[in-house]
Amino acid sequence: MNFSKETLRLYAVTDRSWLCGRTLEHDVEEVLKGGVTLLQLREKQADTASFVREALAMRQITARYQVPLIINDRVDVLLESGADGVHIGQGDGDASLIRRQIGPDKILGVSARTVEQARAAEKQGADYIGVGAVFGTSTKADAQTISPALLRQIAESVQIPVVAIGGISARNILLLKGCKMAGVAVVSALFAQKDPQAAAKDLLALSREICENDK
Repeated sequence: MNFSKETLRLYAVTDRSWLCGRTLEHDVEEVLKGGVTLLQLREKQADTASFVREALAMRQITARYQVPLIINDRVDVLLESGADGVHIGQGDGDASLIRRQIGPDKILGVSARTVEQARAAEKQGADYIGVGAVFGTSTKADAQTISPALLRQIAESVQIPVVAIGGISARNILLLKGCKMAGVAVVSALFAQKDPQAAAKDLLALSREICENDK
């Protein structure tokens, strides 16, 4: 599947804790209808078989919208499910080794908090860098925030696109103007909302406002 910086405009990361009786499949379809451009399936508590089953189900949904499906952390789940890519943190393995495992055609995202980490990930074959947390977030209680200035510095230090993550919502996204990122990754700003589809439409418009005029 084709990947470009525009693919990162609105990057949804799943979280079951916000479902409130709805199914994850329902909410994922809603945010895709609203314009999500990339979806990461995050299943920290699932065993391998359950994770693979969920990834296969998600692939059927994302394929209808021609949106890439990224697997959080688990290269084995990516390979078994045929998803479009994987996103890893700094402690999840060597990016160059993972690139060799998944091949050149899968998407590889790597988290980074410093210029040095971002440059290393680029050299090791990453397609994009995830930088955060840019604001306080309930998803990762121990996440330390980074400044908009550092986000911009990281974005300008690499040739591959950068996506901002961490506590981003419709209320604060415009504070990231001038940071040179390609898009935003969000969790509760979509999945904790009563109308995920409408939330996605609003966030996509705001992300485009920033990213397409911030070159």
